[in-house]
Amino acid sequence: MRRGLKILSGLATVAFLLVSCSTTRVLQDNQYRLTKNKIEVSNDDKFDTSTLTPYLQQKPNPSIIFGWNPFLSVYNWSNGNGKAWDKLVKKIGQAPVIYDEDLVESSIENIENHLEYQGYYGSHVDTDIQLKKKKVAVTYNVTLGKRFPITAIEYVLPEGGEFTHDFLLDTAAVTVKIGEYLSEASLEAESDRSSKVMRNLGYYDFNKNHYFYEADTLSVQGNALLKVTINEYTRNESPRDASPIRRFYIDSVNISYPKSLNIKEKVLEDLTTIAPGQVYNETAVNTTYNRLSALKIFSTVNIGMTQKDTNLVNCDITMNQSKLQGFKVNVEASTNSSGLFGISPQLSYYHKNIFRGGETLNLSFLGNWQFRFNDDVRSNELGASGSLSFPKFLLLPYSMFKGPIPRTDISVSYNYQDRPEYTRNIISTSYGYSGSVKNKFFYQAYPIQLNIVRLFNLDKDFYNTLANDPFLRNAYQDHFDLGSGLMLYYTTNAESIPEADYHYMRFQFDIAGNLLSTFDSLMNQDSNGSRMIWNTPYSQFVRGELTLGRTWFFGRRSGQSVATRFLAGAGYAYGNSTALPFEKHFYGGGSNSLRGWQTRTVGPGLSKRDKSFVIPNQTGDMRIEANVEYRFDIFWKFAGALFIDAGNVWNLRSSVEGGNDDSMFRLNTLGESIAANWGLGVRLNLGFLLARIDMGIKIHDPAREHKWVTPKQWLKRDGYAVHFGVGYPF
Repeated sequence: MRRGLKILSGLATVAFLLVSCSTTRVLQDNQYRLTKNKIEVSNDDKFDTSTLTPYLQQKPNPSIIFGWNPFLSVYNWSNGNGKAWDKLVKKIGQAPVIYDEDLVESSIENIENHLEYQGYYGSHVDTDIQLKKKKVAVTYNVTLGKRFPITAIEYVLPEGGEFTHDFLLDTAAVTVKIGEYLSEASLEAESDRSSKVMRNLGYYDFNKNHYFYEADTLSVQGNALLKVTINEYTRNESPRDASPIRRFYIDSVNISYPKSLNIKEKVLEDLTTIAPGQVYNETAVNTTYNRLSALKIFSTVNIGMTQKDTNLVNCDITMNQSKLQGFKVNVEASTNSSGLFGISPQLSYYHKNIFRGGETLNLSFLGNWQFRFNDDVRSNELGASGSLSFPKFLLLPYSMFKGPIPRTDISVSYNYQDRPEYTRNIISTSYGYSGSVKNKFFYQAYPIQLNIVRLFNLDKDFYNTLANDPFLRNAYQDHFDLGSGLMLYYTTNAESIPEADYHYMRFQFDIAGNLLSTFDSLMNQDSNGSRMIWNTPYSQFVRGELTLGRTWFFGRRSGQSVATRFLAGAGYAYGNSTALPFEKHFYGGGSNSLRGWQTRTVGPGLSKRDKSFVIPNQTGDMRIEANVEYRFDIFWKFAGALFIDAGNVWNLRSSVEGGNDDSMFRLNTLGESIAANWGLGVRLNLGFLLARIDMGIKIHDPAREHKWVTPKQWLKRDGYAVHFGVGYPF
């Protein structure tokens, strides 16, 4: 208890020093730190002032914790001599935003222009500058200008012809209507919408610049009379450039690509939704582009239209080949203060056009070894997997899909595990579909997932442990797992190494055994009453996991960001099973999780390490974890990181008679069962590859009698872990 109080006292002292440290010490005599921007609207209480914030040219340093930015305080620790300490704190910290009067004037102009664009004519903005010591707070006082409701709309269209007929058919969908307020923003949006509709009807060269607007705000006081004219020339042309607005048809479609690609032309033709004789359609052009790009065998796809006659266009689709095959190497390694080493290399080979139809073949070989030097006890794992992805929905024609086409994925894998307690073989296969929408929403749906698990060479002592623990006994047994799976992923930035603010959500779901359970009456039973297939009990369970993440960048060139992640997952066995299959258990620790622990060495709950396993193998039915990481540039391509990880795994069922089980998830012990660590890391960002080393240091260990880990214990036995990995941890 005293140690815990000492740690809390120490942390409180550090926090106090950070908070109390001046955030203006580095400023010159004539400089002031911008601390706050505020926007107030005097004549409309319901106006959303947040819509004006993007138009401010200067913004204060972002706050991270309840209005406080600790990195701003760290920056002010610099002494200005340019030596090592000075460079370090400036790299880790964040420079204060210095108030600039000229940028305030630019902000006023931006706000007034934006309000006029939104239909507030004659708006006015003035400022209230509050100066206190070396800090400035700016209040922008906004008086909204007059708005004019539209009382009448007149359309002036080209005389007769197909275009006028088609345009009038779309007027019911017009977004600028009588009663709406006049604004340039709404007129621009309607021009974009309407011109796209017309291009989908064949008017190939028609665009928003053919729209001319006149607004009369004088004839009817306080109102606007709107005149919409569609001219046969654009805003950038004069009346003498006018030409009839015609419907265009596709005359020919020419597909060109490097002959070295050696792909079946029919595949490209089937993916192309543009065909000779068709009416020109912009949506068909975009769909073709997305389908061909999704093949991932082209570095670029260009679709150009060339007018051939008064109402004919030729379509030219030109593609450049990307790298079709290659190898990928990934290595993760870790060690901790108890001397346990782990290394996980992986070698992958890919071919994007294996059967000349855009099929992607992936072969992967992996290993995982855990050991201690000068010790014969070790854990060995070897695996091989292969997958084949077809650029089509097998058994269904391309014509059934109007937009993107899901890929069909077939995979098979074999995993061999040789541990001191047992030897295990896992054979897996799956069949499903994957795809994406607008490169932001990704999905994988597997109607069929099959795992067959066999255990051999069970250690006698370990077997006796299983016999006394029904929960472990059911987790560690041969089983047959047939079910379905689903993965949904949404991100605002799909780049491998994003450089702008983004967030993401991932949801994974698995269910197994329900279909097999309908045939229970036809199956034999084992001694525990479980139904069997091929003399192996089948598994029945449901499992889900949700991950939420967000990353903030501090300026485009500052090289600083804060990344966060929260995840929660749980699985539940029922029916023919009393425990989840072991490979479906959750675990914590490792280079992408709780970095103060190695993989599978934390939890479950408040449990001490399970001595049944010579090499730690701690798992549970559920997992909760949260991570925060501050990233900053150091020099050249090196960057640093400070991080905090917290979480654990727990069991949902007790394996102890009476239910008094430290591994169980309970709200009244949730706080003390949370494992937590802090740490630092170094990254080498080569653009195509990001390599990192992280050292996680325990600060709260649920498995210890005294759960708070004091600074004196951080670098001692079982106080830290070091991880080498590729890519960001989250």
